[in-house]
Amino acid sequence: MKTLIIDDERLARQELKNLLGSYEEIEVIGECANADEAREAIEKEKPDLIFLDIQMPGETGFDLLETLSFVPKVVFVTAYDEYALKAFKVNALDYVLKPVEDERLAEAIQKVLGETKSKNTPPGETENDEMLGLDDQIFLKDGDKCWFVTLRDIRVFESEGNYVRVFFENNKPLILKSLNNLEKRLDERHFFRINRKFIVNLKEITHIEPWFNGGLQVKLKNGETLEVSRRQSAKFKELLSL
Repeated sequence: MKTLIIDDERLARQELKNLLGSYEEIEVIGECANADEAREAIEKEKPDLIFLDIQMPGETGFDLLETLSFVPKVVFVTAYDEYALKAFKVNALDYVLKPVEDERLAEAIQKVLGETKSKNTPPGETENDEMLGLDDQIFLKDGDKCWFVTLRDIRVFESEGNYVRVFFENNKPLILKSLNNLEKRLDERHFFRINRKFIVNLKEITHIEPWFNGGLQVKLKNGETLEVSRRQSAKFKELLSL
């Protein structure tokens, strides 16, 4: 994956380049100290990925992106955390704070590689079958909006055909993924598929009561009520030791 490092600090560029040397998938093809150099290099080299600083003399990283006719994948690397929301709005894949730590960089690289693999994967499916934990962050993109969401903050996944709607806070983006595929990556001790349409975060449930035809009804913290199918009710009771 052809990569450019764009940062006005030479030592920061060198440090990041050294860290990226551990990833055989990443080929650093150049370094740029400002937006003018970066613009020329991006238009000429057409990199797959750029690591982009935000605060630079003259134009900022955001200013640079607005002028590009070819926009590669973007990971922001900056000393400032107040730009995170804006970074997601311009479709950045990740936002890494300086000084860059090995573990945090590894997470960013994983997101980049995961995004690349998804381009060659059938709709609704994924090549990544690694189990997700409550503290894992997932990248969600719906139209021109992007989020990095910790799994424990998601209350419900709802199937809509080949798509899944993800509910957290006041947001409900729609992502191209099947509920069946998503279920395989979620620990049912934390996320349980209550029927054909919904997977629920068990920590969001405040009340459970019997329902029609041997099923159950659950009430969530936000007041929403959902039905546990008769087929899933027995497994649900066993899981919660009811």
